[in-house]
Amino acid sequence: FPMAATDPQVLALAAQITESREQDIPLLLLKLKGILSSPSLGCEESNKIKQDIYDYGLTQYCLLVLKRDHSQLHGAWATAAQLAEILSHCCVGLEVKEDREEFYKKFLPSAIDSLLVLGKRLQARFIRAIKDKEKQDFLHWFQIVTDAICWLFGGHIQLTACVLQNDHFLQLLITDDVETAIIMMSVLHNILRINSSVLLEVEEETRHSVLDELVYKLSSTTNPAVGSAATKLLLLVARLCKQLVQLFTARYKGLKGLLSKQWTGKGFDREINQLLDLLYLEQSSGKGEMQKQHHAACIIQAAWRGFQTRKRLKKLPQAVITLQRSFRAKREQELQHLTKQKEDEALKLQMQLQRQRAMRLFHERQLALLEVVHPSQMNKYMQEMEEKSALTIQRFWRGYRARRIFHQQKQSLKEYKAAIIIQRAACKFLEKRRRRRLLSPWKEPKGLTDEQRLALQQKVDDYIKLHPASQMSEEASKELHVQAQAKLAQFLLRSRLDQRAAQRREALLAQVNTDVELLMNAPGLAEATEKDLGAFMSRSIPVATKARQTHNTMLKYTRWPWWKKLGDEFMEDDVIPDDAINTELETLFIGGRK
Repeated sequence: FPMAATDPQVLALAAQITESREQDIPLLLLKLKGILSSPSLGCEESNKIKQDIYDYGLTQYCLLVLKRDHSQLHGAWATAAQLAEILSHCCVGLEVKEDREEFYKKFLPSAIDSLLVLGKRLQARFIRAIKDKEKQDFLHWFQIVTDAICWLFGGHIQLTACVLQNDHFLQLLITDDVETAIIMMSVLHNILRINSSVLLEVEEETRHSVLDELVYKLSSTTNPAVGSAATKLLLLVARLCKQLVQLFTARYKGLKGLLSKQWTGKGFDREINQLLDLLYLEQSSGKGEMQKQHHAACIIQAAWRGFQTRKRLKKLPQAVITLQRSFRAKREQELQHLTKQKEDEALKLQMQLQRQRAMRLFHERQLALLEVVHPSQMNKYMQEMEEKSALTIQRFWRGYRARRIFHQQKQSLKEYKAAIIIQRAACKFLEKRRRRRLLSPWKEPKGLTDEQRLALQQKVDDYIKLHPASQMSEEASKELHVQAQAKLAQFLLRSRLDQRAAQRREALLAQVNTDVELLMNAPGLAEATEKDLGAFMSRSIPVATKARQTHNTMLKYTRWPWWKKLGDEFMEDDVIPDDAINTELETLFIGGRK
């Protein structure tokens, strides 16, 4: 604690707070109100006491208590409101000599934020209160807190911008409650009265939000008190900030009509007329500039319309063609729809006739059987028919159930096959990796002893004596070489001729198969056209068909999912399995290959 002469009341209170429990501190801080409101204090003595209160940390204690849960304090909201008033009175008139930056840039904005939060909570409690006594108490405490805020930024003008830019202030202002809305508009009136240029100092978004809320209150309520307060605020803004009058005329174009039609004759016509005069004066001063802008806009629009018209005239033939094409397409679609509808009706009528004919034949067959079958065999016959009918129904039902189960299990079967393919590929990969493992390192064989070497040499000599090598002369070797070369040439010539003959046989077989298939798929002579005739006169069409199908097969193979190619991971990229091509082409033979 500082060693300078200190007010004994402040010193005693500081010592008492230091030794007290935490829950008793708020009630002790309320004694500051009596110390500050002592009638015997002059201006200098009051400022000295405020300085002592701040030096001993009592002001910081007030701020910390306000940040706590106010419902748990002794006296609850009444204590919080009185502490807010004490905090504002302690800060106004206080001149901090040490740590000025911390006081003005941290402590005071924090105090403003805490007071706005307290006001927001009191406003919410007031709106939710049901009893009149509770509403009056909460409104009284809310008025005390707002007065404390006004007193605080009245003593420190730089806090006006801080209040406007605080989100809690805008939330307090945006309310449908009449009493609290009027109080908040009075706070805004005090801000503008203390600092006339504060709206120009804050951000544009904040400025627009405040003005939007004032205009909204004029348009959404019929309460004269709210309308009068909002009108007076707008008039004050227009008088203090001439730059914002242009914003009124540009952003709120229906404001003049709203003021003259809805709020005239409600008891504050003088303020309305003054505000309307300012708006009309701004509109008349900007009329010349508006005329120039209007003339320039007309010239630009005329040039643009001319360009658009010329561009449209150039595209008119194409537009007509497009319109005709779309009309013909729509008419063709309607004709197709009518044709399909007629076909459906004809098919429905035909099915109905077939059903009637089948029923008639069934009844005739039953009557004929009644005439042929002996009456004693009738029961046996009917039993056999019922059994056949039951078997037929059961067969169809089992087939339907099997198909449904198959479709249900199709995805699981697909996953099972994919798992098999993955497992097979993994097994192949593991097998190849095992085969590629390096062999065990070479181990040098044990050397032979002298006795073993002599025994092996004796065996070699004995084998050479028993099997002497046959010797051939040089002339015999050359003759044998010439004979081997001649036989090899004959074999190569004969194999080449056999290969050509086999290729020709395959080509002839493929051509025969292609001709057979063309003949089997050929239309009748009455339906044949020149296009069908060209398929038999030229071989290029089947060859082109073969090439197209082979190309489609190759594309289909390249687009297979990765798990279908796992078995072929060691194949070359340009090699496609023959079974894939054969499966795709099935029985088509063209160009000498299947």
